Amino acid sequence: MNRICEPELMLEPIQARAYAEADFNGSDRAFTASILTLLATPAATQAKRPPPRIVDLGCGPGNISFRLASALPEALLLGIDGAAAMLEAAHARQALEPRRWPGLRFLQARLPLAPEALAGLSTPFRPPYDLLVSNSLLHHLHDPAVLWGAIQTLAAPGALVVVRDLRRPMTETALRGLMRRHAARAPAVLRRDFSHSLRAAFRPREVADQLTAAGLSHFTVTELGDRYLEVVGRLT
Repeated sequence: MNRICEPELMLEPIQARAYAEADFNGSDRAFTASILTLLATPAATQAKRPPPRIVDLGCGPGNISFRLASALPEALLLGIDGAAAMLEAAHARQALEPRRWPGLRFLQARLPLAPEALAGLSTPFRPPYDLLVSNSLLHHLHDPAVLWGAIQTLAAPGALVVVRDLRRPMTETALRGLMRRHAARAPAVLRRDFSHSLRAAFRPREVADQLTAAGLSHFTVTELGDRYLEVVGRLT
């Protein structure tokens, strides 16, 4: 099954509502746990380090951003997304408990970032970042090199990168099977978007080729479950 691109931004308010209300707890919990495990350092070493700077690229309504901000209350975390409707959902959640995530900020911007995109941020939230994460952004990008280039531009030396995304099934039959297993009872907008996203996603070999072209061939690409892949590496 060949790749079919989908819109890069999720601009419909109904999409933002559906994603904010959907139950992604299982997959989001697993992704956050993977990030925290990779980030873990011995307590003695950790005590000597300043609070980590984190950027969540394509943060959507903030599902991963909020989880990381809760798990790492000392961190300075910036969530970036190009869709205003998605960030409205994130800001609404943040406003309900304004003191809970003091180190969390959200910014509307689109990759590749314009030079002035981060100018309005206070210095602690500007790059370089020690941890760069992205959940389900890669398949939205018509040119995947945009993500890998942004990561290299924004990362501090030695920064940890953790990217999770869908992977494209081999056949239409396999796609229909994924739809039955994971979206049979989902709202219509989520079923539509899931189907489009599976068709727009990359396969592990394709992602490995992207990394090689970006000079990131030391990153690893791993298949997860029946529909995800994960990219992990550190900037040398």
